[in-house]
Amino acid sequence: MLVAAGLAGALMLTGCSSDDSGPSGSGSAETTASPGSSGTGGTGGDSGTSPTAKTGLEGSWLATTGGKAVALVITGKQAGLFATGGTVCTGTAGEEAGMRMIHLTCTDGNKQRATGMVDSVNGTTLKVTWSGGLGKESYTKAQGGKLPSGLPTANLGS
Repeated sequence: MLVAAGLAGALMLTGCSSDDSGPSGSGSAETTASPGSSGTGGTGGDSGTSPTAKTGLEGSWLATTGGKAVALVITGKQAGLFATGGTVCTGTAGEEAGMRMIHLTCTDGNKQRATGMVDSVNGTTLKVTWSGGLGKESYTKAQGGKLPSGLPTANLGS
């Protein structure tokens, strides 16, 4: 129950937008464009839609892998992953050379989810193959900041 509450809290926090227009170190103007920007520097497409929204990646995705709850949150080009046991990873998600990719760096040095290639994504399921030895992982989309039904959470976090 505590794990489910923690994941729900993480989903609520990551679902909020921030206006962090301070220096990011990368100097990329693309990451600071507002949703209402004209997008005249782009190569077509919707001006107010993020690249991950177009590819179906954007949202909060949940999985249970190896007895641990995993939450993958993608907003714009940013990605974050949280797993029971203390794993916290941050990185990017988006399209590269015609493939949908996720790149993460974990604070504990774990490289199992360093690079992931999206096998498929639809309105409810995201399937990723991680190159770090973890292999295939299937996520269910959280709707409205709520955990989807049917997730086994009774023995998580112990």
